Formats: sequence, structure tokens, C-alpha cells
Amino acid sequence: MVLYGKSLGASATVLGIISGMVHLLTVFQVPAVSHVARVGFKRFVFTGWGIRVLFIGCMAVIPLFHGRLASSTLLALMLFLLFCFNLSRGISSAAWLPWITALLPAECRGRFLAREAAYVNGSSFLAFVLSALCLSSSADPWRFSVVFAFSCLMGGISLSFLKRIPDGDAGVPSPSGAGPVPWLAMAAHPPFKKLLHVVLAWSIGYGGITTFVVALLKSEASMSERTILLVTSVSFVGGLCSLWILGSKLDRLGSKPVLRACFGMWMGILATWILISGRVLRPAMELLLVLQFLMGLTAALVQMAHTRLAMLTIPIMGRSHFFALFTVVGSLVLGMSPIIWGVFIDLLAPLRVQWHEFEWNRYSVFFLLSWTVFVYAMLLARRLDEPQAGTMEDLFRDVLGQSSLKVWFKLWPRG
Repeated sequence: MVLYGKSLGASATVLGIISGMVHLLTVFQVPAVSHVARVGFKRFVFTGWGIRVLFIGCMAVIPLFHGRLASSTLLALMLFLLFCFNLSRGISSAAWLPWITALLPAECRGRFLAREAAYVNGSSFLAFVLSALCLSSSADPWRFSVVFAFSCLMGGISLSFLKRIPDGDAGVPSPSGAGPVPWLAMAAHPPFKKLLHVVLAWSIGYGGITTFVVALLKSEASMSERTILLVTSVSFVGGLCSLWILGSKLDRLGSKPVLRACFGMWMGILATWILISGRVLRPAMELLLVLQFLMGLTAALVQMAHTRLAMLTIPIMGRSHFFALFTVVGSLVLGMSPIIWGVFIDLLAPLRVQWHEFEWNRYSVFFLLSWTVFVYAMLLARRLDEPQAGTMEDLFRDVLGQSSLKVWFKLWPRG
């Protein structure tokens, strides 16, 4: 979708809106969650999922009007359909995490989340490769229609699998005269509040990276759509490997050390992007593939760790409302982040300042600021409440398991 918007001449701000809309419209979970118990988990999700598939089908038609309608009109139509698609998604997702949490015993949630991440990233990798093969190097408008139509078909097939999931106990519907939900008191719950702070920092730092890495490769490195999709698909290979790296270990090691390790890796990843955007490092294909692999791996691990810690932290009483707050707060910031970063990048478009071998430009400044956010996220992660969590030493020993690293492990700060 970002590449299609770019082909229509979308600015960085519009690209940010395209990327951020899926997260922004999860705010509708807040009014929707009050109806989950009355409708039921399964029916609530299934209905919303079916509606969004219909909007994907409408999106597949838009590129066919290329040449008959102005690019600005096509872009406006696509933004409208994206809004409707993400609105139905935002409403129906209010029931997803409470549903899965109700079905899964606490001792196997980490294992389930690791398998889920593996399936999502494995299938996303195949989808990106197929999209790249379809778009080729010319990226004619009808090729985008084929990609969107394929997405619609797969969304329809997924409905048949969704029907096989057993329904869970959604609880007792709230009486019509019930008082207002104490959202502020819920957000102030100490362990939950600390988790929200980490999620907010992650969302600000990560929110615009995927979008503007694509924009950087397209505008600065002059890569074709096909090459960009193939390079980006490697990130899903990294996400797939999260199952092999952690698997069921997340339940035993805990989320806290995983988050700290991933934030540290993101600091290194962003430092490399700073050097690439500053024209110190050449965007060689080998380097880009390594970066994309690590970005996919760490993003999947962070998502797994956040969700598992939310399942552990959120009390049973008011579970659906807590999950709605958890999802909406993180998603709102994750949605606003690429829009704000996009405006910022557009404002800095004229910036070209040479400093020794390094060039300060809009992308190098963006990656530098994102790097500072991850430094802050690392500090916040140290304060998380998870009594049974292991240490960073336990994590690296378990994952790497090499005797030659014992001395290094002893020097690593604990906690």
C-alpha cells in the first residue's frame, strides 16, 4: 500500500497516514468493548473480519481506473477505503485478545504467541515474495490490483478458519444502568502503568521506521518496487526465526529480559541506518538483508513480549476493558508516529548539510531521533514488574549456550 501511494505521488505525510491509519482506528475499541459480552467473542470478530474483506475487494478495483481519474482522486478514494477497512478492523479487534486469553492457560501463552508470530511472519514472507513477483520492475497499476485481489481472496479463506476457533466466555453483559468505566484508574494500576510506558516508547520509536525505510530505499537508493518488496520480505524471515530462537522459552525466561535485549539490538540497527542515510555506508544488498532480518526478528520478539506481559499483568476483573486500553493506547501512538514523523521529514526536505564524511539530511535526523527514543525505552524496560523473569544473562546463556561466552556473561549487568 505504501508503494502504491508512492506511485501516485504521495508525500511523506500521506505515507504516514497510510501506515498509521491501521493503528489509529483501534481507538474504536473503547466504545466497542462494552458490546463484546452481549455479542460474544466469535461473532464479534467474525463480523468485523468479513466486513473488512469486502473493503479489500473494493481496493482491488481502484488501480484499474489509472489514466481515467487523476492520481489525487485515486489516492483520495484509496484513503477512504483504507479508513473503512481499518475502522471495521479497529472495532472487531476489541474482542480478539480477550478471546485468546480466555482460551489459553497461563503456562502456555508464550509458546502460543511464538507460534502465532511464526505463522504470521512465514505467511507474510510468502505474500511479499508473491507481491514482488507480481509487481516486477514496472509496477503497472493493474499489477497492484492483482496484489489487492489476492489479499481479498486470502482474507475470505481465513474466515473459514476463524469459524473453527471455539468461542470463549465473554462474561456477563453490563447492565444498561452501569456507571462509566474507570479508564484513568485502570491506567494508573502500577504494573500496568509501567507496561504502558514501555509500549508508548516503543510505538514512538518504531512507528515510522518501516514506512520511511521504504521511502528511503525508493527515493534515495532508487530501488524498484520489486527489489524493495523482496528486501522487505526478509524481515518476515526474521520474525519466523523468533519461534526457533525463543519458542517456549518466553514462558520460562519472562518478557523483561527479552524487551531489554531487543531494545539494545534496535539501537545498533538504527545506528546503522543513520550511517546509511548519512551516506557513510553504501546500501549494499547484503547489509540491507541483514538489517531487515534483525528488524523483523526484534519486532516480533517485542510484540510477543508485550502481549505476554499484558496477559500476565492484566487482572481478570475488567479484562476486556484493560486489553482495550492496552491496545488503543499503544496503537494510537503507533498510528500517530508515522504521521508526525512524515510531517517532520517533509519539513526537513531541503536539509543537506555535509559534516566531514557524514551528511545531515531528513532521513539521518529521523533515524537519530528514533535511536534516542529506544535509549529511553531501554531505561523504562528496567522498571517493569515481572517477579518471575530471568536476567539478561539467563536469556543469552539459554539462546546462545556457548561455553566460550561464560566470561562475557559474568561481566554483563544483572537485573
